[in-house]
Amino acid sequence: MPASEARAEDIAAQLSALGLTTRVERHATYTSIEAEVPEVLPADSWREVLEVVAEADRFGLLASSLTGRTLWAAVRKAVPATGDVRGPGHQR
Repeated sequence: MPASEARAEDIAAQLSALGLTTRVERHATYTSIEAEVPEVLPADSWREVLEVVAEADRFGLLASSLTGRTLWAAVRKAVPATGDVRGPGHQR
């Protein structure tokens, strides 16, 4: 498993351990983790949740009176290394 996927799975597992229900989705350039946030979440739990999602490359919170609160985090997939990123016209 690539390091980026392992990192995303670890974030999801930590959020689950804090009592949140998570969803993990793999996309072409990143893996996303979403978790429904209950209406009542103690301040200490918020601190722990924020420490976990801070491990991601990006994170945020979507809040709506219709759909509730969804916490999201995204972990970028590693870009494959190439031998020469300058292109064929710039090789020595």
